[in-house]
Amino acid sequence: MNTIRLGFFSFAHMHAVSYARSAQSMPGVEIVGIYDDNPARGEEWAEKLQSRFFASADALLTEGLDGAVICAENVNHRPLVEACAGRVGAILCEKPIATTIADAQAMIDVCAKSHTKLQIAFPVRFSQAVLQLKAQLDAGALGEIYSAKCTNHGSMPGGWFTDQHLAGGGAVIDHTVHVIDVLRWMWGAEVTEVYAEIGDSLLHPGLGIDDAGLLSFQLSNGVYGTLDTSWSRPKSYPTWGDVKIEILGETGLVRVDAFAQHIAVSSDKTGKTQWAGWGSNADAALLADFVGMIREDRQPSITGYDGLKALEVALAAYESARTGKPIKI
Repeated sequence: MNTIRLGFFSFAHMHAVSYARSAQSMPGVEIVGIYDDNPARGEEWAEKLQSRFFASADALLTEGLDGAVICAENVNHRPLVEACAGRVGAILCEKPIATTIADAQAMIDVCAKSHTKLQIAFPVRFSQAVLQLKAQLDAGALGEIYSAKCTNHGSMPGGWFTDQHLAGGGAVIDHTVHVIDVLRWMWGAEVTEVYAEIGDSLLHPGLGIDDAGLLSFQLSNGVYGTLDTSWSRPKSYPTWGDVKIEILGETGLVRVDAFAQHIAVSSDKTGKTQWAGWGSNADAALLADFVGMIREDRQPSITGYDGLKALEVALAAYESARTGKPIKI
C-alpha cells in the first residue's frame, strides 16, 4: 500500500486538529508538514503532531504531496486552493467553501482546469445517525415528506470567526452550510427560496456580528424547512453545540441528533462536565473518504459545487435579513 502524503495548510480552524489526529491514526497516511501564516501556531502544531513546519505554502508544496488539507480563515480558502491546484492531486477545503460566490466559482474553475480534485469538508454527511436517516428516506419509509425542522447551535468561537472580512459573516454563514448540504444530499434537491431573520450581537452584546439566525426555506421537491443557526451555547456547555434534524412525513416523524453518541464525564481537571464521544467519528470518516478518493483515484463525494450551493443559501439568508423579503435562488 502506497503511503498517502498530506500537507496541512493552516490551523486557523479548530477542525484542523481533529482532521490531523484522524489522519495520524490511519495506516498508510503521513502528515508531511504544516504551513501556517501564523508561525507560532504552525510551529506549535508541527511539534504536537511530530511533523515539520514550513514558512511558506510554496515550500510545503515542493514536498511531493498527494493531498492538501486547507483549514484557513474562510477568506483565505481561495488563495490557498489556487496555490495548491495543479501541484497536488486532491484538496480538502474546510467549509464554507469561500465568503463569496465569485471566490467559490474561481476555486472550482482553477481545480477543474488543473485536474485537481476539490472536496469540501462536510463531516455531518458521515454521521451514523444521518446516514441511517438517509437510508430510511431512500427506502421511502416516511412516504411523502412535508417538512424538515433543523438546528445547528454552537458556542461563540471568537477570534477570526467574528471578523466580517475573514469569516464572511457570523453564526449564519458558519452553521447554515452544514445542514443545507445534508438536506441537498438527502433528496438531490435545491433550496429555491429563503427568508431569514438574523440578530447581530443578540446573544453576545457588543460582538459586532450575527450570533443568531432563523431561516425558513423551500426545497425544489416541495419540502418546507426551518433552520436555527445560532451561537447560543454558553462556554460551560458540555460540547460546542448540536446538529439536529426532524423530518415529518405522511407515515411518521423521525428525529436525528448527529452528535448524540456521548457519555457525560464530570472532571475536576476540566472544571466542568463534558461529553466524551464514543462510537463513530464523523471527522475521521471524512478523512478516510478523502484518502480513499486519492488512493482509488475516484471523484470527490462532496464537490466544490456542493460547497457553492450551500454557500449560496447562507448568502441569500443575509440578503433576506437585509431587505426583509424572501430571496429566490
